[in-house]
Amino acid sequence: MKESFLFLAEGFEEIEALTAVDVLRRAGIPVKTVSLTTALQVSGAHGVTVTADLIFDNTLFSNPEWLILPGGMPGAMNLYEFTPLHGLLKNQIDSPSGRIAAICAAPLVLGQLGLLEGRKVTCYPGFENYMKGAEIVNAPVVTDDKFVLANGPSTALQWALTIVSETKGKEVATEIANGMLLYPKANAGLGTYFG
Repeated sequence: MKESFLFLAEGFEEIEALTAVDVLRRAGIPVKTVSLTTALQVSGAHGVTVTADLIFDNTLFSNPEWLILPGGMPGAMNLYEFTPLHGLLKNQIDSPSGRIAAICAAPLVLGQLGLLEGRKVTCYPGFENYMKGAEIVNAPVVTDDKFVLANGPSTALQWALTIVSETKGKEVATEIANGMLLYPKANAGLGTYFG
């Protein structure tokens, strides 16, 4: 399976970033955290410092499975202001199999790059004006073609499980969720908890 990359900019939302990494690794999806700074240590929006696996400038992104953008402020703005990420995201969309996941305020990066035009999207309330040409959907998680988007920290687990489902299928996502005791009973479907 191809590698996926989750980007850590100063001020990232810790719950969103770490939930995604944890759930994807439980599912056997190779994912590396990537610092957008010159150091491996990156501080989150709530003062939690995380040691990334890689530094952006030292990483070869060869045909990744997923590029993953956690939200948080000022993390999402720092993602957008890191211009080397722009080309990587555009190439990912042009790739036949490349996919992108973003949550909370992070869809603003994709929206400002014009990557969400004509797509169904969700984001943290108040960031809708960054979703150029997109159809805003009032839902916790929205999938549209190559995108899995979510609206905030409370949906981080559902978002991560949706990435797993899109990569390895609903059965694997349900198995991971049941192993984490997310559902009220064993073998429940994804819709049982989230409606």
